Amino acid sequence: MTNDTPKKPVLKSVLTAPRPSKNEAMAAVRTLIAWAGDNPDREGLKDTPKRVVNAYSEWFRGYDQDPEEILSRVFEDVSGYDDMVILREIDVESHCEHHMAPFLGTAYVAYLPTDKVVGISKLVKVVEIFAKRLQTQETMTAQIAEAIDNALKPRGSAIMIDAIHQCMSTRGVHHPNVSTITTQFTGEFKTNPALQERFLRLIGKS
Repeated sequence: MTNDTPKKPVLKSVLTAPRPSKNEAMAAVRTLIAWAGDNPDREGLKDTPKRVVNAYSEWFRGYDQDPEEILSRVFEDVSGYDDMVILREIDVESHCEHHMAPFLGTAYVAYLPTDKVVGISKLVKVVEIFAKRLQTQETMTAQIAEAIDNALKPRGSAIMIDAIHQCMSTRGVHHPNVSTITTQFTGEFKTNPALQERFLRLIGKS
């Protein structure tokens, strides 16, 4: 007999090998400095491996956090409120998984509650968790919507991210002012174009 119950998507990235030590990570940075053509032992670079590893701990802290845990505390007393909850202008600071270059922008998040809501700071935290991982903008947009849908079971969610990618600005085609926009609509947002249009109008993108 087969189990046809769909598996819950895994939202938290799982490292498939033992995590390298801090010393191993710093040694890797020294190797990259030498590969770039400089001397990792000169005064200006001597402490760079330590600084880079500390920066990575901050930039990629999302791997140690669970978005569904963040969204687990909800409030059921909504006094009949059933319209959109929208957060605008959430800062996005992430890194492209292809070149490990930063991409910076803004996220807009909305959902249609059923019988519960979540603290608005938790939604910002979910954006931060996924941003603080190696990402593509498309994947991150879908992951944010998926986390909200799994945890809150809303009638629908809407996500937009507008960002500029340094891997395109400072290398490759060298076009610094190209903005990438991604959207993800679920539930009623996906099936109702008027609702999509209202969301875009309220966030100032229509």
